[in-house]
Amino acid sequence: MFSLGLEQGGEGWRWRRRLWAGEENLLEELRALLLDVSLLPNVSDRWLWLPDPSGGYAVRGAYDLLTEGANPLIEDALDLVWHHQVPLKVSIFAWRLLRDRLPTKANLAARGVLNSEATLCDTRCGHVETAEHLFLFCPNSVLLWQQVRNWLGSMGVDPNNLPDHLVQFTYLIGVGKAKRSFLQLIWIMCTWIVWNKRNNRLLNNVVTDVMSPVFQKWVFSL
Repeated sequence: MFSLGLEQGGEGWRWRRRLWAGEENLLEELRALLLDVSLLPNVSDRWLWLPDPSGGYAVRGAYDLLTEGANPLIEDALDLVWHHQVPLKVSIFAWRLLRDRLPTKANLAARGVLNSEATLCDTRCGHVETAEHLFLFCPNSVLLWQQVRNWLGSMGVDPNNLPDHLVQFTYLIGVGKAKRSFLQLIWIMCTWIVWNKRNNRLLNNVVTDVMSPVFQKWVFSL
């Protein structure tokens, strides 16, 4: 694929058949992961121990990693991403989001894929594109959550981190099982839409405003 060309529309992206909708979504995620990656033909690959990139792998380091105490709040939130009405790939996306494992610009810069100068949110709001910014604080996302709250008839202040946000949102209108299930579904699908909307802006130069009838139909038809 590298020799054929990985740029948008390059020969490396041509397939023998037309891709299904789900495959198109996976392809967009792959393109996001490969965004601004420069492959160097004369440089060899090497193994890297992510918990300690400078010191490398050590049994003691692996033991400490495995025995670290889990964050109960994150664990509670992770339990909420698995929903029987949500496709598995979307639940995996939500799991990666709460673990901060999505290829946001800030994460790509931390991995050395992007320069620090290229980490600003593509909505031109002037902030670095972290997961919290993209899904909670970016003006488009703030407006989206306001619209959803108005639709649900609920008022409140949103937390400033994603696990807190999911847990609080799930209990907005009561503690009944059916209500929780409904709000889980809304939160997961809203974040999925935000991510796909971001990828369309970044990779396909397609901009969909949260105030547009089409975008509102996506959200409020869930």
